[in-house]
Amino acid sequence: MKSITIKGSERESVGKKATKALRNAGKVPCVVYGGENHYTFSADELAFRDLVYTGAAHTVKVDLGEGKVKAIMQDIQFHPVTDKILHIDFYQLFDDKEVTMNIPVQLIGNSPGVRNGGRLLFRKRKLAIKALPDNLPDFFDIDISKLKIGDNILVESLLNDDFAILHPESTVVVQVKTQRAAIVELTDEEELEGVEGEEGATAEGTEGASEGGDALSEGSSEGESKE
Repeated sequence: MKSITIKGSERESVGKKATKALRNAGKVPCVVYGGENHYTFSADELAFRDLVYTGAAHTVKVDLGEGKVKAIMQDIQFHPVTDKILHIDFYQLFDDKEVTMNIPVQLIGNSPGVRNGGRLLFRKRKLAIKALPDNLPDFFDIDISKLKIGDNILVESLLNDDFAILHPESTVVVQVKTQRAAIVELTDEEELEGVEGEEGATAEGTEGASEGGDALSEGSSEGESKE
């Protein structure tokens, strides 16, 4: 998984007054927990742009000058009116300790079921997994190029030895449901039977037309003879 470095400064005071002063200066108060020590620091709000305002998942290296602490973002608080970042909690990572994280799902390809009028339902845009930090994936890539009307993709098809997915295997991630205007998708065998049926109907119609034409010719000949 890709990592973003956040350069911060350790906070000397964590009181309300000091926290308010930091926010007024355009900085975000943060804390890193999960290890033997907790780290309280602040960083410019712009430093979190590529971490917060993205659909991708990232680990973080918090640079406090004397060393870097590897972590993941655990919780974030926004101002209810201005949407400014008020506070971020990070959870420290260790190479030999599994961590739980939400991994985004991205769809690849175009579904034939959707092209035929079906409705694509994206049930799980993120999946919670548990894994060692080095085994955390950036995305779950799901190919929907063969997804027809009535088809779905379940968690069980995404299982991997590198991590555990914390959802039941029967959980639907994405599916295509029918709509009233949807075109019924036929199998190759059904399509073949339909073609044969059309050919049979065409042949019978041709024979009938031929017989009718012969009868008409005979009738015309008899009429000419009588005259």
